[in-house]
Amino acid sequence: MITQQETHVGATTTHSITVVNSVGCHFCADAESAITELATEYAIDVTHIPMASPQGIDLMQHHGAGMSPLVLLDGQFVSSGRLPRGR
Repeated sequence: MITQQETHVGATTTHSITVVNSVGCHFCADAESAITELATEYAIDVTHIPMASPQGIDLMQHHGAGMSPLVLLDGQFVSSGRLPRGR
């Protein structure tokens, strides 16, 4: 979970968000919007990986994600499918 004390823009800690997404996915578009909003407040690097790519397939299988987007924070599972706003 991202906490305000450690990750506000200007802080020394930058977190990595990985989004495994698919074309035409409305949950993916929603996650993109939420992450873009977070990037205005927190120091984050975002990487987008197509679900159909070899790396995307591996990540989906490794994390047992049944649907896209798969969202990882610093390599740790956050969600798959609709991005929960509270996290």
